[in-house]
Amino acid sequence: MARWAGWGAGPAGAGATGGPTRTFLAIALVSCAVIAAVLFVQGRLAASGVAACATIYFALRLFAGLGRS
Repeated sequence: MARWAGWGAGPAGAGATGGPTRTFLAIALVSCAVIAAVLFVQGRLAASGVAACATIYFALRLFAGLGRS
């Protein structure tokens, strides 16, 4: 069986290979912001709030150094 960094906890778990790249975090940040805006315009406030929270999370990961990156 081949060894690979699976999604479990521990040293072989997710993030064992270094975590997401800054490019991925930037794309995720912009995508979440666009989705939050679209959902807000459609009047889906709960879903828009969740997407806005994801936007904040990715902004913290990208700019504030939250977690390993």
